[in-house]
Amino acid sequence: MDYEEFEKAVDTMGVLTRTSRKDLKQKYLKLSKRYHPDMPEGSDEKFKEVKESYDLLLAYMDSYCFSFDNEEFKEQFPAFTNYKNWNR
Repeated sequence: MDYEEFEKAVDTMGVLTRTSRKDLKQKYLKLSKRYHPDMPEGSDEKFKEVKESYDLLLAYMDSYCFSFDNEEFKEQFPAFTNYKNWNR
């Protein structure tokens, strides 16, 4: 995979800056239904493009390495950074 393929897959799936596997799957199901060859807007080419984009993004998500440092935690879960102050 190169960055151009990755960027094209992101555009095809309509992914914004952050998404979960669950959200990606929902987008895939919606797009695959829309572009299925049996549907009015459907085409074999677009359906195949959506499937390949989904597979590529899933592979990227599966191989992503997380860093377990304090800064990334704060970025991912900003609400939990001050949990000790919730009861005050």
